[in-house]
Amino acid sequence: MTALEVTGLRIDVAGTGDDIVDDVDIMIEPGQVLGLVGESGSGKTTIGLAALGHSRRGATITDGTILVAGRDVRRLGDAALRKLRGTVVSYVPQDPGAALNPAMRIGTQIREILDTHGFGDGDAARRDRVAEVMREVLLPGTPDFLRRYPHQLSGGQQQRVGLAMAFACRPALIVLDEPTTGLDVTTQAHVLDTVRSLCRQHRVAALYVTHDLAVVANLADRVAVMYAGRVVEEAPTADIFAKPAHPYTRYLIAAAPDMTGERAMVGLGGRAPAPGSRPVGCSFATRCELAHDACRVALPPLAEVAPLRTARCVVPFAVPDRIEQATVVTETPTHAATDAALSLRDVCASYSGVQVVHDITFDIERGECVALVGESGSGKSTLSKSIGGLHHEWTGELRVAGKVLANAARARSTKDRLAIQYVFQNPYQSLNPRRTIGDSVARPLAIGGASRSECAKAVGEMLERVSLTAAYAHRYPDQLSGGERQRAAIARALVSKPELLICDEVTSALDVLVQAAIVDLLGDLQRDLGLSMLFVTHNLPVVRSIAARVAVMADGKIVEFGDVETILTEPAQEYTKRLLANTPVIPTA
Repeated sequence: MTALEVTGLRIDVAGTGDDIVDDVDIMIEPGQVLGLVGESGSGKTTIGLAALGHSRRGATITDGTILVAGRDVRRLGDAALRKLRGTVVSYVPQDPGAALNPAMRIGTQIREILDTHGFGDGDAARRDRVAEVMREVLLPGTPDFLRRYPHQLSGGQQQRVGLAMAFACRPALIVLDEPTTGLDVTTQAHVLDTVRSLCRQHRVAALYVTHDLAVVANLADRVAVMYAGRVVEEAPTADIFAKPAHPYTRYLIAAAPDMTGERAMVGLGGRAPAPGSRPVGCSFATRCELAHDACRVALPPLAEVAPLRTARCVVPFAVPDRIEQATVVTETPTHAATDAALSLRDVCASYSGVQVVHDITFDIERGECVALVGESGSGKSTLSKSIGGLHHEWTGELRVAGKVLANAARARSTKDRLAIQYVFQNPYQSLNPRRTIGDSVARPLAIGGASRSECAKAVGEMLERVSLTAAYAHRYPDQLSGGERQRAAIARALVSKPELLICDEVTSALDVLVQAAIVDLLGDLQRDLGLSMLFVTHNLPVVRSIAARVAVMADGKIVEFGDVETILTEPAQEYTKRLLANTPVIPTA
């Protein structure tokens, strides 16, 4: 029996008739992984939630059939849906913290799933299942570990507990919504191995929603590409990366960073049309250099273009000129010693007297970007927050543009605070939900004494530079997608033109096209403004595109430091070699 069969699915904005997704057909067999990729706002998560019989507030499922293990979820009542969720279909959200109750022990939470759905014959069977599912996700099932609270686990452990809850009742289908976003490459590799093995061993089908093409290339059996609420291409994974049929798919792959440095990263201007403003013909026509009159007259059907392959395009397999001509590899930024924008000398950081960062010494030259990489818990964020004044329990010397700074941001002058701007990893927590985007972006300028008109002008210009529009200034964070929120946060950090920008995993929540645009933007700012950056990331391919030098951290120490080319091609430390080995890459066509 097919695990998931979606036919003619349409989801509208409630009360308007404007489609969020339309004409979506998806089929997943038991044990198969289907990767669902596309830009933020393309409808990926909306489809994933529809598989659970759920639609977000303001959205309504208006047409189509959704069969999960043969059961039509649209015909089920509330009680039947509650029974279905967790036993037949499960969900793993993007943020592992959102999947777990912070006030409950993890063992209690897993057991609650089993109790709610009446798993097994009784207490003994459920207790055994808790221990079994913990082994399946490669976590200890000891009483001590099960008594921990979520905050006592690392991000990767939290995500694997979320997987344990999703797999606890042995469902037929599991929907994974960006489950590795924000995880370091080693933890991501463990989570992906867990998903892969569980699906194969127990014949569980998976709908894997993501913007990370490298993850899909190494995990999924088939890939469906979404654009503006419709599937524009579906094919076996190997075929879609070897020879994309739709121009949009080609742009997605071309925009993905390449760790080998053998190809250039190609961006794409414009943005996908929103619900209510989609054209009559192909929605991608406004951004496609291959578009002609037939593309604008009527929407191309999803047709078979090769065996086991479908695409919604009148010129399948054609290659846009911008991609075909992008053969010159972007040179890695070079390191040229001038005067230091940031200077660290013997910096040690602690939490409640326990030292976690040890004797950090390095410089970031003016106009240079230094990447800081390492696993979760290596001390990257603690070091970057110490520099930004967000963590004050540190010793040593920190200078910005030659000036010694106080430990805490509150002890620094307004000028010193504005000189260092920080972009946080989680876009959902970095913006005040009660402030409009315009108010949040203008805040650094207002603190610096700018007038209302100066703030409004600068906000509009900066929102345009980060691939939003000035109209976003009047919206609130809950009206933006995750990628749009992160772009707004980046605009807020850049609007005051700081001397040092600290980027803490700023591209982890962005799709590849927006990521390419942001990397290009940061590169332009480096050249135009002499901006210096500390780029904290676990995305090693991005490092090659933006950084001149790399500092590799492990256990609170810098274990390797050098030029990007040397570190990525000839690492000296085993730890660095392991990071590179665990980094998923897109197979070379």
